[in-house]
Amino acid sequence: MRRAVRALPLGRGRDVLRGLWIGHPMHPALVQVPIGAWTSAAVLDLLPGQSRAARLMVALGLAGAGPAALAGWVDWAEQRPPQARVGLVHAAANITAVAAYAGSLAARLKGRPVLGRSLGFTGLTVATVGGILGGHLAYRQAAGVNHAEAVPRLVEPGWHRVGALTEFPAGEPVRRMADEVPVLVVVIPEPDGEADRVHVLADRCSHLSGPLSEGKILDGCVECPWHGSLFRLSDGANLHGPATSPQPAFDSRVTADGQVEVRITPPR
Repeated sequence: MRRAVRALPLGRGRDVLRGLWIGHPMHPALVQVPIGAWTSAAVLDLLPGQSRAARLMVALGLAGAGPAALAGWVDWAEQRPPQARVGLVHAAANITAVAAYAGSLAARLKGRPVLGRSLGFTGLTVATVGGILGGHLAYRQAAGVNHAEAVPRLVEPGWHRVGALTEFPAGEPVRRMADEVPVLVVVIPEPDGEADRVHVLADRCSHLSGPLSEGKILDGCVECPWHGSLFRLSDGANLHGPATSPQPAFDSRVTADGQVEVRITPPR
């Protein structure tokens, strides 16, 4: 199933569905359309003379379920096995809810309002269970959260030595410790005898804590070895998902005795 989702010809739309452009996953935002519409339909079903409005809300929820599901599957394909197992049950609950609402809409259109309402309330119940599982994924299993968010608070203010400049091979990723936080150090040589540039990022990927120091350096960026997220070395900006959050970046300097020192870049 992972291979099938990854093989979908989504192109740049994959990062759009991941939420790279807004800085956090899109799936939780997209599910507001079906959940909101179906909840509204349930309320309207309890009121007299609102059958047409309830039918429209059911249809709106079904229309919104497709994009929400696609975004969810794109996220699911890059999750750890324990997360993926819960995610699969979460998806199964949502598919069941969609099937119930599709039956509800069909029954309403055929003039069977009692069956339509019954299937609607069933669908809402199952969708609620799916939502609870989604909350478990996000808040208990940390799927989709920024795994590097705490770095600026874990590093003490000021400069921290991470080693001599001669210890870092040009263009190669090296793991060091700044205070108690692992960092990635990459030295990029400059032409014409200028001072080498020293780039430093938090080592653990913001997506699922992959070790960036084991990744590839590609055109001024580092690629996470676990899921392929791409971060710019100069400032930690993420250029390609599945990560949606930037990587914490560090200022760097080389002292007179050739030691590399780093400090967390102040937030802008």
